[in-house]
Amino acid sequence: MAEILSDRKHKILKAIIQNYLDTGEPVGSRTISKDTDLNLSSATIRNEMADLEEMGYIIQPHTSAGRIPTDKGYRFYVDELIEGREEEIGGPAEIVIQKQDKIDRMLKQVAKVLANNTNYAAMISSPVFHRSKIKFIQLSQVDKFQVMAIVVVEGNIIKNKVISTDEEVDGETLLKLNVLLNTNLNGLTLDEISLGTVAQMKAQAGEYALLVDDVIEAVVNAVQEDEEYEIYTSGATNIFRYPELSDQKNATALISTFEEKNQLRSIVSRSMENGNEKNGIQVYIGDESPFQNMKDCSVVTATYDLGNDMKGTVGIIGPKRMDYENVMKTMSKLLKQLEQIAKKDR
Repeated sequence: MAEILSDRKHKILKAIIQNYLDTGEPVGSRTISKDTDLNLSSATIRNEMADLEEMGYIIQPHTSAGRIPTDKGYRFYVDELIEGREEEIGGPAEIVIQKQDKIDRMLKQVAKVLANNTNYAAMISSPVFHRSKIKFIQLSQVDKFQVMAIVVVEGNIIKNKVISTDEEVDGETLLKLNVLLNTNLNGLTLDEISLGTVAQMKAQAGEYALLVDDVIEAVVNAVQEDEEYEIYTSGATNIFRYPELSDQKNATALISTFEEKNQLRSIVSRSMENGNEKNGIQVYIGDESPFQNMKDCSVVTATYDLGNDMKGTVGIIGPKRMDYENVMKTMSKLLKQLEQIAKKDR
């Protein structure tokens, strides 16, 4: 159960975090007394800070130094920001994303805009058709022992595959197989095609059961190819702006993450799984990250939707003291713009 902070502690914690986000330096009681309207003495603020430290929201990195937020402190601050996303937040002019003829060019521009607007590293995945449905299957004769399988999946994506057969296939047989395949598979996604359905189709196909196997394999390949995606990145070198990430070990690991992209794909998977939670924006702070080389970072992700179940992930990676409010404002505006672009294209 989440702890309930007094109004005074709440304001002091928020002031500490905001000061640390701005300066990157430990925050002392005198700074809080000058920068807030609490009208409290430095001694009173020190007592409250001691309580907050005991509760795990802040730590004192060095003796006689000020305090800095812990992961728990950042989490408290971020959750409060996320809860406020339901209200319309004013701010700078909307990010301008020029519509491009090709979506990959547009997404590369989006990644660059995000990196430039936040001064952090940015990533965005290309959209995929999730749970693509089979719309139509057509078998056509190439010669006596070869058949062309044409598979049309949701989004009018067409895949062709030439299948060799051991048995000669005539036009009448192909017609029957087309009826069999479309009757049983049209409108289904891959995970809706049961083993029982396949067994029943093979039994009805008789001596052409192996051909049915080959066609289903072609269908699987068509849908899976359609669900592959690219990841576009920008601003990886922005991490050198932040001392806590710019040492050789951290910087090398993060640059490697952006070059190899395997961990970024895992981020995309997590974002897509949790895309409907907390207004679509998720924040992973420090140890909440599943990846060892991101324990000193925060990762903010969101799922965008271009309609027709075409979805992708956008993400920002930066230090734990990132400007969460600006990042989430930027992310919200981006999601709205992508949605508007999609509506114009429909």
